[in-house]
Order: sequence, then structure tokens, then C-alpha cells
Amino acid sequence: MQASVIAVLGPTAVGKSGLGLGLARALGGEVVNADSMQLYQGMDIGTAKLTPDQRDGIPHHLLDVWDIRQTASVAEYQRLARAAIEDIQARGRVPILVGGSGLYIRAALDNLRFPGTDPELRERFEAELARTGPGPLHDRLATLDPAAAAAILPSNGRRIVRALEVIELSGGSFSATLPGYESVYPAVQLGVQIGRKELDLHIAERAERMWQDGFVAEVRALEQRGLRSGMTASRALGYAQVLRFLAGECSPEHALLETVRATRKFARKQESWFRRDPRVSWLDAGQGMPEMLACAMATIGACGSPRGTVPRTTS
Repeated sequence: MQASVIAVLGPTAVGKSGLGLGLARALGGEVVNADSMQLYQGMDIGTAKLTPDQRDGIPHHLLDVWDIRQTASVAEYQRLARAAIEDIQARGRVPILVGGSGLYIRAALDNLRFPGTDPELRERFEAELARTGPGPLHDRLATLDPAAAAAILPSNGRRIVRALEVIELSGGSFSATLPGYESVYPAVQLGVQIGRKELDLHIAERAERMWQDGFVAEVRALEQRGLRSGMTASRALGYAQVLRFLAGECSPEHALLETVRATRKFARKQESWFRRDPRVSWLDAGQGMPEMLACAMATIGACGSPRGTVPRTTS
């Protein structure tokens, strides 16, 4: 197989952005964001979005494209990501998809089709979710589509609502919308991993830096722009916890601790999602960036150089 797209994936705080930049420099590539929260304008510190200076002149696509009040749409992301990938390829460059949102990566690369949506139906399910919590809705999903219920955590209200919406709209199962691992592009998928204790430490250190870098001020400014009304953005890791602090529901120290706890839990889910995909080649972030980049280049080389490029060594 000759790769035409490179994907760098893995849990949060593991070093994906650095590897993506290194590969872009080595291969003549451009980065396509696959972090669902980095799509939102102004959500910078809490999503570890690279600053323009940190991007080192490498073009980055699909950052800051959605207003914080907009509800996330994987179908819309799929359209945007594929347009970016095909534009990059048409210019003889290499698309490098970087992020930890598993469904978004699959939407960009794989043969996934997304049923439409019905705002009134969605609103009805969202209201029920707010009233009863996710448990009763998950029980209903388990009756209607056991396979979907097994794949969706009982606490993930947003995905439960979407599954119920699809079932009611289509008259079929939600699980049928997630087919096997079939790519629409020849792709090399590189997973970045590190030991659990070290990852937990990275997550805690990143959260501390977020607070030091002005994360609370960022959330306060976004709150004034309507963050609380955003069904997706207001629930993002860190942002949800700081909003609780700003509402007087907890202390800033508790908000920080809860952010670390929730992020560690989320990282476990990310790892579980990516481990199920047999196409992912795993790299050890613990060996250091130069060694990991060399391993990544060797993996790409074994699959054939990305179409239209000749790999260059880094200085």
C-alpha cells in the first residue's frame, strides 16, 4: 500500500502534536486537526491548541472553524476534513491528520455514513436527558439496539441521544452506521502511547500549566460570549469544571482536581477506542521525540512513501 494520508492518534497529553509537526517537516506535509474541541474558536488553552508560533510555519487546517454555541457535527467535520485532505493532496503536499477524537478520525478516513438529524427530535431527547440523566435513556437504547448500548458508555448522554435519534429517524439500528475498518484513502495510522503512570503525570502537569497560563480567564471570557449555551463546547474537559467554579458550585482547587480526574478517565476511553483498530501501528513516546519520529518514518516507509512526495531527513 502506498499511503496518501498519515494519521497521528492516541490519548490526550501523549505528544501527538509534536510528532505531527515533525512528520510535516520531514514529508512536506500540512496538519489537519482531528481534535473535536480544537474546532471551536477561542478554546485554546484548555485544548492545548498550538499557538501560531508553535506551528513553526506548518499550515494547520480546521482550527477555530466553529462558534462555541454551535453543536458539534461529525458529519460536518467529515465534509470539512475530506475537503482539506483533497486540497492538500491536489497541491502535492501530504495531509497529516492529528488528534485524539476517534470518531472524527474514522469519519475523515473511513467509509462512514451519517444519517440526517431532526432538530425537534434532538431537542426532545436533550430535554429528557436534562430531566432524567443518561441512565434511563441508555436503558431504552439497550432495548432497541443492544450492540449500540454495549459500545456507548451509560454516562455518555450526547452519544446516547444521537443513537436514539438515528434509530427513530431511520427505523434501523444505530450500530449499523459504524461499519468495519474500511478506509476511503490509503492511510498509515500511527498511534502514540506511553506508560499509564507517565501519562497520568503528563495530564496532571498539563492541567497545572493550563491554570498558570490563564485558563480560568479564558473560560470566563468564553462564558461572556455564550459558552454555557453551547451544548458541546460547555461540556468539554476543563471547561465544564471551570464553569462550575464560576457558578459558585465548587472551589478553583476542586475544579482543577476534577479536570485531572476526568481527563485521566477520558484518556483510558481513547486508548480503548484506538486499540480496537487493527490498522494502527503503535509508537512509544517514552523513547523521546527523535527516536519516535525515526520509527514513524520507518513505518511510513514500509508502507510506501506518501503519494507525490519524497521523504526528507530532518536536521
